[in-house]
Amino acid sequence: MIYQLGWTTLPGLRGLSCSEFRAVATDAPDLANGVAAEFTTEVERDEFLQQLEAEFAPQRFTNAADAFDTVKAYVLERAARRT
Repeated sequence: MIYQLGWTTLPGLRGLSCSEFRAVATDAPDLANGVAAEFTTEVERDEFLQQLEAEFAPQRFTNAADAFDTVKAYVLERAARRT
């Protein structure tokens, strides 16, 4: 199943942080403005969301575009490894 990924980007004293990663099932992913990934099971999806949270919770970004591009690159890299 294909999921559209989302997260919350919040300002902080040391820069922007990404958290609260989520995945919503979709038949029409928005790849131009968003990030999508395919998972075979809900367990696989949930484990990946936990990985995202662990990877990005401690990181800080200077702007929203940098945060988005970094998360998107991470998702695409992980997807390429699974295939």
